[in-house]
Amino acid sequence: MTSLFLLQLLNGVQFGILLFLIAAGLTLVFGIMDFVNLAHGVIYMVGAYLVVSFTQMTGSYGLGLLLVLPATLLFGLALELLVFRKLYDRPHLDQVLATFGLVMIITEAVEIIWGAAPLSVPMPEALSGSIPLIAPLRYPVFRLVVIGVGLLTALGLWLVITRTRIGMRLRAGATNRAMVAALGVDIKRLFTLIFAFGAMLAGFAGAMVAPILTVDPGMGESVLILAFVVIVIGGIGSVKGAFAGALLVGLVDTLGRSFGPIVLRAFLEPAAAGQAGRVLAPMLVYILMAVILALRPAGLFGART
Repeated sequence: MTSLFLLQLLNGVQFGILLFLIAAGLTLVFGIMDFVNLAHGVIYMVGAYLVVSFTQMTGSYGLGLLLVLPATLLFGLALELLVFRKLYDRPHLDQVLATFGLVMIITEAVEIIWGAAPLSVPMPEALSGSIPLIAPLRYPVFRLVVIGVGLLTALGLWLVITRTRIGMRLRAGATNRAMVAALGVDIKRLFTLIFAFGAMLAGFAGAMVAPILTVDPGMGESVLILAFVVIVIGGIGSVKGAFAGALLVGLVDTLGRSFGPIVLRAFLEPAAAGQAGRVLAPMLVYILMAVILALRPAGLFGART
């Protein structure tokens, strides 16, 4: 039981790190720009498909991953300049409808270019092994690398936001966007920077997860819902909150699916416990969100109003 718990704990941390890479950009866009972007999940999907193509072109997953970063940055920049910039002053309903339409357009384009069949990326040979944790438990090296890279990315993002002038403007914009504009900051340029950087983080997450999961046109939909749950739990506009919320969601989702049926066996018959556990496990994340919002309506690190 201890080995299973440690294994699922690491899986939950790894899942949480990937959610953070997606939610970090989304919380900045939502918190600072007050823009509801339902197309953020398809950028994650595009990053996964791009790493498939770049890996095939270069013969190296590492090179493919490096190429995904500027490619998704440019993709996000193009979306912001051509589409999203025209929607900033529109009501949230218009933003939801427009970005939902964009989701369908990009998904269809992906199916035309890559096809509807699931694709996969071969695991890098140097990272394809596993290391011992607690005998006889072993854990894949690549998943540990995902955790390490995600933590380094979170640290770098924290340093940028708390130690640089751009970060100061981001924090100020999250607090009072109108005042920042009145002080002479180019809000349009700041929005473009935020959106392009958020798109790069989402594409990076998709590229990192490609060797672990299959790459398919619907992979961005479920993760977008969880990303919104993360930023609501952590507090809209707070990157620190996004990190804490992502880890909480990742751990609750992973541990709940593994140990929910086991816990329910203490109260129900094994067959009923298994069925109830499968039904309740997907609900645990939303129950967690409801509890946190009942206690802290602004989220864990959201600004109190």
